[in-house]
Amino acid sequence: MEEKKNTGLPMRLINLREEHNWSKTEVSRRLGLSSMQRYANYEYGSNEPDASMLKKIANLYDVSVDYLVGNTIDKNGHTPSWATNDDKKDLKRFLEENANGMTYGGEGLTDEEQKQVRRVLEGLFWDKQKQKNNRK
Repeated sequence: MEEKKNTGLPMRLINLREEHNWSKTEVSRRLGLSSMQRYANYEYGSNEPDASMLKKIANLYDVSVDYLVGNTIDKNGHTPSWATNDDKKDLKRFLEENANGMTYGGEGLTDEEQKQVRRVLEGLFWDKQKQKNNRK
């Protein structure tokens, strides 16, 4: 199943769950939660998982915590080892400012095209950050 949107923890949780063809009840069970509603609230955005739960969710879906929280568009979290938390926040801001609502020739891009553009922008961002860090 193709990912619908590449932003926000709730949307990423929904997309990952649907990619696995799991119900909210199934995910809740796999995470060891006492109620489905607790997990559902993560998808609704009314509650956020704590760090421990984020790790459990990342392990369940075999993605990185950075991917879940939007610090990278790469599910495996191929963030450079030298990247700081500030670098990750800067990347998130950079992508939000430059990749959302893109068009080409006045036409909106498909979800896949948007993902490709975001991957290129992410690569450029890390290249520039590395150059900047090497100058320090």
